[in-house]
Amino acid sequence: MSDESENTNGLRRRALIRLGAAGGAGAALAAAHTWAGPLLARRGLLSPDGAFAATATALSDELFYIEKYPTSPLIISPFSDPLPIPKALAPVPKSVVETWNNPPGPGPGQQNSLRNEQHQLWPSRIGYPDPIVYKINVLLRTHKFTTSQVLPIDSDGNPTRSFDSLGRRIDAGIKRTLPLSTIYGFNGTFPGPMINAEYGKPVLVRFENHLDENPLSLDRQDFGSPDLSFLTHLHNGHTAPESDGNPHYSMVSGPKHPGFRPQMFVDNLYLNWPAGGDDREKQSFFWFHDHTMDHTGSNVYKGMVGIYPIYDPKSGTDMGDERQGLRLPGVRTNNPDGSFDVKYDVPLVFYDCRLDDGVTIHKDIHDVQGEFPAAKNPATHPEWWGKTFYKHFPNHGFVGDIFTVNGTAAPVMEVKRRKYRFRFLDASVSRIYEFKLMSSTQGPKSSASLGYQDDELEGQYRIPDGQQCMQFTQIASDGGLLPVPIKRDSFELWPAKRREVIVDFTKYQDGTPTTKGDVIYLTNVMKMPNGRMWSNSSRFFPDPKYRVPVLKFVIGDTAPDDSKIPTALRPLPPLPSNWQTMLDNRMIFEVKRGSVAGETEWLINGKPFDPAKVLASLPNRAGRTPLAQQKTGSFNLWELRNGGGGWVHPFHLHMEEHRTVMRNGRDVTRTVDSGHPDDVSKEDLTALDPGESVIVYRGFRDFVGPYVAHCHNLAHEDHAMMFGWEITP
Repeated sequence: MSDESENTNGLRRRALIRLGAAGGAGAALAAAHTWAGPLLARRGLLSPDGAFAATATALSDELFYIEKYPTSPLIISPFSDPLPIPKALAPVPKSVVETWNNPPGPGPGQQNSLRNEQHQLWPSRIGYPDPIVYKINVLLRTHKFTTSQVLPIDSDGNPTRSFDSLGRRIDAGIKRTLPLSTIYGFNGTFPGPMINAEYGKPVLVRFENHLDENPLSLDRQDFGSPDLSFLTHLHNGHTAPESDGNPHYSMVSGPKHPGFRPQMFVDNLYLNWPAGGDDREKQSFFWFHDHTMDHTGSNVYKGMVGIYPIYDPKSGTDMGDERQGLRLPGVRTNNPDGSFDVKYDVPLVFYDCRLDDGVTIHKDIHDVQGEFPAAKNPATHPEWWGKTFYKHFPNHGFVGDIFTVNGTAAPVMEVKRRKYRFRFLDASVSRIYEFKLMSSTQGPKSSASLGYQDDELEGQYRIPDGQQCMQFTQIASDGGLLPVPIKRDSFELWPAKRREVIVDFTKYQDGTPTTKGDVIYLTNVMKMPNGRMWSNSSRFFPDPKYRVPVLKFVIGDTAPDDSKIPTALRPLPPLPSNWQTMLDNRMIFEVKRGSVAGETEWLINGKPFDPAKVLASLPNRAGRTPLAQQKTGSFNLWELRNGGGGWVHPFHLHMEEHRTVMRNGRDVTRTVDSGHPDDVSKEDLTALDPGESVIVYRGFRDFVGPYVAHCHNLAHEDHAMMFGWEITP
């Protein structure tokens, strides 16, 4: 449906939003206090901002504006493709680097192909060796999500027609093989490469843009940055601005453009050095992804995702060797090419997608602006049947109906009878997951065969008799190792967040031993029909029928296991005893939907992102509205507010991790919020439930220059929910 299409009452979407933002206040307020009140309260739509904003949003989005998405074809044989487990990328030999026309280095002009930037802090200045060099090309390639045949179905779950690559119709009921989807990939794969890094050993990655090259004559479809630019962000590396991959820097320095264009390269330097040189600030799992302004979501969805586990070799603490240090699961192999792999230490990258049905009309604001003229939208694209479908400008945020792990839909992994370390990453545009480990006697049944329709088809399969059978032992969050392990029946995984857990496959939670051939399903129990927020989860209105298996584990042979689950992991850096005295002068940033639609629909402090400016705080208790500028070496409290309307916002702060000190006015350093147990750890992303306020304590050390903060619902970020801030000398 187009932005200007009419609903059954003859109201256009944009006109309705304007009405809700201006003249509709009386009607919205009345609705909130009458028939709409219970509905809005249940859905988290009533907020501290008052009933008007919440109800106006609910009326426009819940009742009048419907976004049309395709229903992906049903995977007929799920859990038959093996889970891909990435191997570590090999560094470039020094002898090869020395032959490059423009080798990396510390001097002026040696940071990118434009020869206009210099690395702010070369490793020798902190007593570190020269960096290990990697080369990653950004390529136009293809990807297949499953080898299974598929059955085209409609939103009612019934067999429907499909189309071939020439757009010719194929009758309903005929099984198909999925065509290859077009991706933009780091080294041409999805997910992209894995770099196994170590503290004390800096890494320099040369990212080189080859997106203009099309050796396979692929159709680029209608998403991805239109000018083929890219900008890589190591999330959340402690990194200088020129290597951070953030638009606040890119637009005013370096390329002076949303990203690096075709045939350009950039050398991103990752020092692998903890903030302030403090071992307690060490992390354990980064990832890297595209950050091109206005097209982060589409480029990430198109495949620009890579992973970057980081180990701590100091005293053998966490170096991938379960015989020493913390003895976390992992058997390390040092490879002749300079890389190393760690067996039983497995990254799991989650990503939901939606495949084109050939009959859904493509049109959103990006098409109106003519960014993809070759697509000739608005139009249907039967020739794209079975390939990835994306909407740049969804009202809520983009969610898919096929759930993938490491780029494969419904994979299976044979595991040994021993302990494993799993590193979870949510690389989805908007979807939040909640995972449990479940057993099932009857096994997966397709949602369509169970009579489900529309949004209830998301995930494609369910295990109706699924029961929790194992627990997770969480050992790390997105800020690194926890102070102590935490036993979890389930955990939420928000966009861009990471969680690391140990799973013991030798026994069930009741103590019964596992046996060879047993099956356990990693199961999503959070129902999230759109990008606004979940409708059902363990915390809010659990749906006992929503058990979607995502990954199948099959127990294999017993294997040696020298790993332990330690009683303590890594202590947190201490908070100052007087942190509460900083409350009056804190920075305050409120994320909220704007009053009109378009490219600036999502705002912070009422303003869209301006790459040339830093944002001013809302008035604090001291009556000040300071600019978002912090002196290097300083610490401060920042308050992040969810302005309401019923959205959740995964809010990401670049450069240093933070500690949550208050949530909704309560001191969580004393009593942890039961809904957010990870508040006890360091994090780089704040989970904001509807209407929540969170105050975090964070540092600004070691570098100077511009950075950004933004919502990691990437549909929100791409439509202005981002702000610039700076570290000053």
